[in-house]
Amino acid sequence: MTSARRQWRRATSDDVVALRDLERAASRAGLAHVFGALPYPDDDVLARWVLLLDDPEVVVEVVEDDAGLVALAAHDGSSLRHLAVRPDHWGSGLGREGFARAEAAGARRLWVLADNGRARALYESCGWRPSGTSQECPWPPFPTELEYAAP
Repeated sequence: MTSARRQWRRATSDDVVALRDLERAASRAGLAHVFGALPYPDDDVLARWVLLLDDPEVVVEVVEDDAGLVALAAHDGSSLRHLAVRPDHWGSGLGREGFARAEAAGARRLWVLADNGRARALYESCGWRPSGTSQECPWPPFPTELEYAAP
C-alpha cells in the first residue's frame, strides 16, 4: 500500500476522471453484491462529477498518494453527497476523516444504499441514523437508498 499524504485539498476540474475512477474502484470492490456484473455507468458518473465540480455550493475534497486519488468527500453545506476511499486504503481512517470534514462543514443528511453495510456502519458509529425516508437509486438494478440524518 502506498502511503497517502493525508492532506485534503480541494478538487479541480483536472481531477474529474480520477474522481470517477476512484468511485468506480470503491463501488466495484464494496458493492459487487448489489450491482453484480452490470457495466459501470462511466459516462454518467463522469458527467455528474463535472456538474458537481462546477457547482459553487458543492465542495469536493480529495487525498492523494503517488498512485492517484485515495479518498474523496463531496458535500454542499447541508448534505454529504459522496464519500469514497480507494480499496487499498480501506481501514485507514480516511473515510471517517472525509465524513468528519463534511459534518464540520454543515452536512446533516446523506443517502446511502441500504445494502452498503460498510458505509452504514461508519455513519451509525458517528451517531447518524436512518430518517425513515427511502428512494430508488438511479443506477440499475435500482436498489434502495436510505436517507441518514445527524443526531
